[in-house]
Amino acid sequence: MSETILVGTRKGVFTLKRGTSGWKIADVHFRGVPASIVTWDPRDRTMYAALGHGHFGVKMHRSSDDGKTWTEFKAPAYPELPSEEQAKGVPVLHLVWELVPGGADEPGTLWCGTVPGGLFKSTNRGDTWTFVRSLWDDPLRKQWFGGGMERPGIHSISVHPKNSKHVALAVSCGGAWVTKDGGETWTIQAKGMRAGFMPPDQAENPAIQDIHRMAMCPANPEVLWAQNHDSMYHSGDGAKTWQELKDVKPSNFGFAVVAHPTDEKTAWFVPAEVDAKRVPVDGKVVVTRTRDGGQTFETLREGLPQEHAYDIVFRHCLDVDETGARLAFGSTTGSFWISENGGDAWQTVSNHLPPVYCVRFVK
Repeated sequence: MSETILVGTRKGVFTLKRGTSGWKIADVHFRGVPASIVTWDPRDRTMYAALGHGHFGVKMHRSSDDGKTWTEFKAPAYPELPSEEQAKGVPVLHLVWELVPGGADEPGTLWCGTVPGGLFKSTNRGDTWTFVRSLWDDPLRKQWFGGGMERPGIHSISVHPKNSKHVALAVSCGGAWVTKDGGETWTIQAKGMRAGFMPPDQAENPAIQDIHRMAMCPANPEVLWAQNHDSMYHSGDGAKTWQELKDVKPSNFGFAVVAHPTDEKTAWFVPAEVDAKRVPVDGKVVVTRTRDGGQTFETLREGLPQEHAYDIVFRHCLDVDETGARLAFGSTTGSFWISENGGDAWQTVSNHLPPVYCVRFVK
């Protein structure tokens, strides 16, 4: 089981470690600076952090010694685009919203999703970045729009564990996209999803689906789970088609979802009330779990606050370790919980962190 967790927050990056007396905060990096994404590369044991410095822009850092020292490297930058696009305003990097390692056979490769909707790829640990024009230039990309943010953003990227050229990603708002040639070409794959906030004649348009988070099952990459703005979805055919998961209690609205690493039928979500409120249903923090491919769900609440709770769990703030037994999540109120038994029971690690933006096990 993983014994270390990286937590990106509004006020820095925290390292949590498990000792003989349980989980504790072991270190704080970039104190006071928002960290939109943190990630861990198991191929060379490198930590990465994307920071938002306001007027000074996005800064990227990596550490090869478990956070003892950090090296800054250049953040992705949008290139010059055709004049007709520049007339609408030259895209400027606003936020690094996703950062994941490439496949095991691609040392140094990173995929980076951003706001306002650009995808970038590096083959040298971020020293240089290539703007993936094939996705940006797709005609359907022009239909994308912002959901919770003013501009669209790529927030979910999954690399097939046995085929590094096969990558799936999700956009808010812009649907699910898949490449099987390393990003040379892309196919939109959101058939079956429905955007209830759109006019009826546009509700099934795949290019405007507001996916909050999408997760691929490592044990069977054909299985994907998605938490959308209106509902929850499951795909068993590599995202070609999606089936809505209906009548999930206490709610099918939320942001976070993770897939079990070895059991394709198991996934976890963190529900909330409808978009207009964004609070836990009835003031109770719970996690929902399916263990039969989305046919039924359990509501997991042991150890979680069950009254007067206002915790929302953002899309990157729930993670599961390589065993599928240990889970962790953090909330907008700075609370942080860990389960050692697949979510059956939870323990509170802290109630005093800054708002949590990202949770990643060091696997």
